[in-house]
Amino acid sequence: MVKIEENKSLKPLNTFGIDVKAAHFITISSLDQLEELFQTDVYRNEKHLILGGGSNVLFTNDFDGLIIKTALKGIEIINKTEETITIKVGAGESWHDVVMHCVQNNWGGIENLSLIPGTMGAAPIQNIGAYGVEIKNVIEEVAAIELANGAQKIFNNAECCFGYRESVFKSELREKYFISSVTLTLSTKRHQLNVSYGAINDTLKQMNITTPTIQSVSKAVVHIRESKLPDPRVHGNAGSFFKNPTITKNHFELLQKINPTIPSYATVNQEVKVPAGWLIEQCGWKGKKINNVGVHLQQALVLVNYGNGNGAEILALSEKICASVKEKFDITLTPEVNIIT
Repeated sequence: MVKIEENKSLKPLNTFGIDVKAAHFITISSLDQLEELFQTDVYRNEKHLILGGGSNVLFTNDFDGLIIKTALKGIEIINKTEETITIKVGAGESWHDVVMHCVQNNWGGIENLSLIPGTMGAAPIQNIGAYGVEIKNVIEEVAAIELANGAQKIFNNAECCFGYRESVFKSELREKYFISSVTLTLSTKRHQLNVSYGAINDTLKQMNITTPTIQSVSKAVVHIRESKLPDPRVHGNAGSFFKNPTITKNHFELLQKINPTIPSYATVNQEVKVPAGWLIEQCGWKGKKINNVGVHLQQALVLVNYGNGNGAEILALSEKICASVKEKFDITLTPEVNIIT
């Protein structure tokens, strides 16, 4: 019989380090365990939340329900051609460990996503991305279990409805499926390296690398992230708290007249993406501390728990930041972090 824990502390299971408890908690390391769980009264009678690495979640209160921790492991080669390899990865694998495994085997396509915290199963939900690369570019399919009836379903790339930090699992199918594995297709030859976004190119030059490889790109990304982002083991955080907002071209041109140095990235549909970190910094939040929480000194996108902060304090800080950005730039910021109230 599956073991369901009671009154479980979630402090070590979320990277914000918020000290909250779950009424019930279970770790799932096999699909048989999940099937057993479906038959329990706790599962049938309580609300439930699936938890991966806890790196993209903010708990504002104790969770009066069942937390289901994903721990399905394994990396399996499904297919190999002359130039590509397809692998199936268990949802409970550490995302960074998966990236390192691929980089070490010279499998290309996700090296720009090095050092992103979290699990494999959470990656497609969020459509994780960094430095010009998104995971949707390499996903073949996502295997999932429907929580309502236990039915297994395979979602192909199109059915995942990927968008900017979005997917069908974060919108209309939110909390309706348990992701069990993700299948990726990566390159084994002629890697299409992306070094033009952010500081990768400059970092490679500092490393005296003139002919980049997937290994050197990964090292550069790790160096950049370690230099800009706080270690959650030292200061609790969930990485980027907000999405980069997209605004109309007309709106951007109006802002540009007042702020000539405003950075931007072109997107589809004649819209413009503006870095949320820049907007927050312009409103004076970078490095600001309020009691137990604050905005990171090196990266304004990152909200930090300095040790004894709670979820309500982080949430209140985020709301103040949103209000000031709205007032100054008439731009609405949207949290990237999943807020559990």
